[in-house]
Amino acid sequence: MNEAKALLILHGKQALNDEVREAVRRQRENGWDLAVRVTWEAGDARRLVIEALDAGYSTLIAGGGDGTLREVAEALLEAQGQASLALMPLGSANDFAKAAGIPLDPFEALVLMDQPARWVDVGDMNGQPFVNMATGGFGSNVTANTSEDLKRVLGGGAYLLTGLTRFSEIHSSHGRFRGPGFDWEGDFLALGIGNGRQAGGGQLLCPQARIDDGLLDVCIVPAPADAVGTLGTLLSGGLLGVDAVSVSARVPWLEVEAPSAIDINLDGEPSTAAHLRFDVRSGALRLHLPADCPLLGPASTAP
Repeated sequence: MNEAKALLILHGKQALNDEVREAVRRQRENGWDLAVRVTWEAGDARRLVIEALDAGYSTLIAGGGDGTLREVAEALLEAQGQASLALMPLGSANDFAKAAGIPLDPFEALVLMDQPARWVDVGDMNGQPFVNMATGGFGSNVTANTSEDLKRVLGGGAYLLTGLTRFSEIHSSHGRFRGPGFDWEGDFLALGIGNGRQAGGGQLLCPQARIDDGLLDVCIVPAPADAVGTLGTLLSGGLLGVDAVSVSARVPWLEVEAPSAIDINLDGEPSTAAHLRFDVRSGALRLHLPADCPLLGPASTAP
């Protein structure tokens, strides 16, 4: 039946993953008409999404990390497709999946397709969407410069190790942040604009964020005299974590003006700009999530 027809868009690095193959086999036994397509190069995810929509697939699955989720979601939004989206977390950090309570086991993740899809928000920076989080400053630099080999061995811990070894390169950025009821200007070490809650392999930058409230959570880590100590608290979690060293807000939009370009990371996609405009695309995407997903508010309902 049409509602049990799905396409798994699988990151090329996972093509030989036996657990994925077994999960697909079991889900087919459960009655799903589940096809698999593997990405090879840039642009493949977008092409596969369009082909899936044209073929009438009602559910798409992003098989990969946070970047794969963003890429598939972006293509789905651009095509104005009506298909729902599920996530099979196969990345090194899986920040969105962990915060949302999505199982890391491939088959258990696929089982969520049987849950009604929920309408969720998507963040937007200068017209570019992100599902989880936009990060900037030194934290973004760490994420962009963590090697694939290190991530494969250490998972999310690779970001912490890279951060610890790059303390000598710490430098702050300057910016003015303005949103409804919020105005802050100064030097900062790190920035998080959260639709989701965590980034960089488990750094809980926006611990109260929800993906269905029409708002973005803002976390700014000002640059103090003890930059190394502050960043150590940020990266390690410390006793109080980021709350002990940050400025926070919750806004429907945010503008950032900087004298020079700021390095920004959108769910793993690097970008840079001196003027940043963040908005929320409320209820823009239908995601299959656990019934008790921590990122959903109590009033969230299935469509």
